[in-house]
Amino acid sequence: MSVFNRVNDVIKSNIAAMLDKAEDPEKLLNLMLSEMQEALNECRSTAAALLCEEKTLKRQIAQKQKDLTSWQTKAELAIAKNRDDLAKSALLEKQQVHDKIAEKNTQLDELKESIKKITADCERLQQKMAHAKTKQAQLIKRHDIVVAREKVNMQLHSDNVANALSRFEMIEQKVEGIEAQVDAYELTHTARSTAEQIASLEKNEKIDAELARLKASVKHNNINTTVPNA
Repeated sequence: MSVFNRVNDVIKSNIAAMLDKAEDPEKLLNLMLSEMQEALNECRSTAAALLCEEKTLKRQIAQKQKDLTSWQTKAELAIAKNRDDLAKSALLEKQQVHDKIAEKNTQLDELKESIKKITADCERLQQKMAHAKTKQAQLIKRHDIVVAREKVNMQLHSDNVANALSRFEMIEQKVEGIEAQVDAYELTHTARSTAEQIASLEKNEKIDAELARLKASVKHNNINTTVPNA
């Protein structure tokens, strides 16, 4: 498989669809990124080789252009010396060089097209990798959230948490018991105070009545003492 086909297959791959079908999306995505990086390395290596070949072709064409001028000069010299045979041979060599230049220019045009395509593929592949890395970051974030939730759930269901909750409930019950005792004391104390006040009133009434009788008796005795005998 050529590097062009390999890169195109990677670029055309639908990351989202593949991840939806995968049992382990994170593992699959890591494999895809590894494959993309490998394809990108091949793409860059091929591009570098094509650029090197382009420089070689341009150098060869430039040399052939010099050969073309040289054979033209030689043909003109032969004609000036009345050596048509040599002039004809020089022109024949010039034509062969001209044909070589045309051939190499065709190769150069094809090479430039390949370089253009491989460069575009490298850029598209880099964009594909960037998209895949974004997906990877999202998966990692989701994975971290799931792990954090599992950790919280494990902590909530751990014996330590259960014991702590149990101790808290016991303390809460003790506090509620103390509050109930305080409330009961306040109620009984209020009731006792009311009863004591009523008893005090009743006692005061008896004392007042006794005082009244005592006053009446003293007054009656005083009256009897002051009245003269007939």
